[in-house]
Amino acid sequence: MKYCIKKHLLLLAFVSIAFCSYSQNNDSTKSITHMSGAIGVTNNGISIVPSFSLDKPAVQFNASVGKKRLSFDPDIRFSLAGKPWSMLFWGRYKVVTGSKFNMNVGAHLGLNFKTSPLAINGDTSTTTVTRRYLASEIFPRYSITKNISVGVYYLYSHGLDAGTIGNTHFVTLNTNFSHIKINDQYFLRFNPQLYYLQLDAQAGVYFTSTLTAGKKNCPFTVSSTINKIIHTTIPGKNFVWNASLTYAFNNNYVKQ
Repeated sequence: MKYCIKKHLLLLAFVSIAFCSYSQNNDSTKSITHMSGAIGVTNNGISIVPSFSLDKPAVQFNASVGKKRLSFDPDIRFSLAGKPWSMLFWGRYKVVTGSKFNMNVGAHLGLNFKTSPLAINGDTSTTTVTRRYLASEIFPRYSITKNISVGVYYLYSHGLDAGTIGNTHFVTLNTNFSHIKINDQYFLRFNPQLYYLQLDAQAGVYFTSTLTAGKKNCPFTVSSTINKIIHTTIPGKNFVWNASLTYAFNNNYVKQ
């Protein structure tokens, strides 16, 4: 019964986002489409759930293409050896866009890739196994000032294939300091989070944060993410960190 309810909730999230794409009103004859993205190189790939890491150097590509409220946001990650790690194909919708309070919802099909041994005629080789997930998210947040906001993020994921995690619940309490001025040229971004993670019957509480350094009008940033266990029954490393170099771009296109 619970499985059916969760399955229908995920389906509802996908249908709602698809419906919203047809319900956007345009008050002018001009249609503005945004396209933004970032490509980063890191010594250790860290997942959207920070307790999961590749433990190898990785490349991450994020993009966002859409209009005022609806967007398509692929998130693709590879090891530096060129082997795929994960691919998330997000559809996101801005439910509330206010001066102080904002809320987004989203859903994705996720593909996770794992290398496994394969025996053929007595010889052992390796093969890449693809595991599929469906997920939905909700992200309400409140802006205290222009550069400081607080929010709650919830992600539910359901594994579709044998050997996957059936039900994942990921809840974060987060604060975002989006522009900490160092001087007229340089700034910092700081995003500390406390989160709860449940993987089927196992659960834990963690702390994670990302510190980013950038220069005004420069598309490159340097960042570092850490993740620390507070208490958990989920197997994993007590402390995970990485350092990343990222190039970002952002463009708007106007169609008459």
